[in-house]
Amino acid sequence: MLRVEHINKKLGDFKLKDISFEVKEGEYFVILGPTGTGKTIILETIAGVYSPDSGSIYINDINISNLPPERRNIGFVYQDYLLFPHLSVSENIIFGLKAKKISRWDMKEALEEISTMLNIKHLLNRNTTTLSGGEQQRVAFARAIVTSPKILLLDEVSSALDPNTKEVFQRNLKSLHKKLRTTTIHITHDFNEAIYLADRIAVMKNGEIYQIGTVDEIFNHPKSEFVADFIGYDRVKIKK
Repeated sequence: MLRVEHINKKLGDFKLKDISFEVKEGEYFVILGPTGTGKTIILETIAGVYSPDSGSIYINDINISNLPPERRNIGFVYQDYLLFPHLSVSENIIFGLKAKKISRWDMKEALEEISTMLNIKHLLNRNTTTLSGGEQQRVAFARAIVTSPKILLLDEVSSALDPNTKEVFQRNLKSLHKKLRTTTIHITHDFNEAIYLADRIAVMKNGEIYQIGTVDEIFNHPKSEFVADFIGYDRVKIKK
């Protein structure tokens, strides 16, 4: 489905170094690593915010490395959600549909479906600046998935939530993925979140991927000293 091949990217003093991985159709793929290790830059390169210095990105065997972001059909949710403060909730959600010149009827139908699915129908006429963090998050998700993207990119989307809200969010996210089966790449530094959500995990440090595997392979069979130290190998007890 998604294939990233030997991506290198230099930004100031930071470098992504020979990043390669594949994500299967419908898979929930988590990139796990310390803050500042380049996880967001990988997502932004996939989305088209940055062009790779070398290497290629494929979706369904089509090279998208040089396509502009709007032609990649990728949904992106940043950790601070980036909602438009001058637009209502409903206007935020349908923003991408307007850009695709969807008919007014289809737009209304899509808005109804996604707002019902995410339980935000009561918020549609609200200004985004009046929403709680959890409400903003659901609106950002609605905006990202209402266009039926081929791939959904999630950038530390639960990092600003309190523990109780984060737990509810993770359950809802898992349920949503089970229903939609959208191919998803989620970056986080939260071990518990990775264990709960991921089909497979890539562990990163300083712009490099050190190991890719299932939850069991990463947390019970680390292949390097860094991965073992980072996950606290002798302390890990998997609960998924």
